[in-house]
Amino acid sequence: MIEARTQGFWRATLALCLGSFMVFANLYISQPLLPMLAENFNLSALEASLSFTITTFMLGLSLLFYGPLSDAIGRKWLMLCSMAGAVFCTFLISQISDYQHIVILRAIQGFCLGGLPAIAIAYMGDEFATPALTLAVGFYISGNSLGGIGGRLIGGFMGDWFGWSDAFLFMALLSIVCLIVFVYLLPDSKQFQPSPLRFKKVFSDLLGHLQNPLLLTAFLISGFNFFIFVNQYTYATFLLSQEPYNLSASWLGMLFLTYLSGTLGAAFSGRLTGWLSQPAIMAFGVCLLILGSGLMLTSSIDWIITGFLVNAFGFFVAHSNASSWVSHNAKRAKASASSLYLVFYYLGASTGGFYLDIFWRWMGWQGVIFGSWLILALTLGLSLWLYWYSGRSVSSL
Repeated sequence: MIEARTQGFWRATLALCLGSFMVFANLYISQPLLPMLAENFNLSALEASLSFTITTFMLGLSLLFYGPLSDAIGRKWLMLCSMAGAVFCTFLISQISDYQHIVILRAIQGFCLGGLPAIAIAYMGDEFATPALTLAVGFYISGNSLGGIGGRLIGGFMGDWFGWSDAFLFMALLSIVCLIVFVYLLPDSKQFQPSPLRFKKVFSDLLGHLQNPLLLTAFLISGFNFFIFVNQYTYATFLLSQEPYNLSASWLGMLFLTYLSGTLGAAFSGRLTGWLSQPAIMAFGVCLLILGSGLMLTSSIDWIITGFLVNAFGFFVAHSNASSWVSHNAKRAKASASSLYLVFYYLGASTGGFYLDIFWRWMGWQGVIFGSWLILALTLGLSLWLYWYSGRSVSSL
């Protein structure tokens, strides 16, 4: 087993962090480029956003495939093959000029990108000693957030300076470097024990999780929160690229630095667990999302940025507690429960743009905020119901 702070620990952890950075940078690179793609290909906001939402949709679906497959055939090389496929798609996107082909490649890329998120924690669970596992997971999640921010910054700046296709080309070259280092650093699996691929058991586990109200409610809270949170950024890029703001792709990429307040939110939520139950903390996070969205109703760019800072803090407060809640309340097959949680999470990201587009076409940015409030009122109600239901369950024991 890999012990904490040994050479093997740092090699494996750095490899997984680089892999995580690469995956999420490739996932989110298109988001600050959406106004540029819309102008270049004469697309509506919804059509342009498809290059982002189709990727998150396919990533979400792929999580149900990679987890059971890795239990049967192994971890490292399945991660490597999926990541190589994603990098190849990024390179191909940089070489074509037809938007339909871009969307198809982004769909294939999304399925490939799911390999590492679905398997990395399982790899660490196999190879790391318990104290090392907790530490490594913290670093790995940091790689997730840095990849999301980094991909958007790379997309914004490279797109602004050289054009959208060169932004994808630069990402492909950077990803090849990350992939080479990943292969070199990550130790081969030594503790992995293959298990037969039983689809009937996998289906039974997933159905059992969906029938557990404590889990299903948390799935819906996180999925609908992300449904709103990440897609507000999409429509904000269109808002801020127009009059009177006229922000370039570089500045639109900088908007995603507001995600950093979410890192503080996740850390802060851990302290709250000593005072409040997790459903109450989820409700608190949703209240912050409602407040932050309200701050963005003004035309001041300073208040819009402040609103996103509040939103990111509140979203990650709710997300970190919902994720932990699922792990604690899954009666069996905890890995599949976590995978199902991420499926709801990414399906929310991929479908929220279609919902908000209705309000964008109706009332512009004010409509987006109004539509956001409707869904956030639902997730607040679900959080309060979970607080009541879990309290009733405990009192009846």
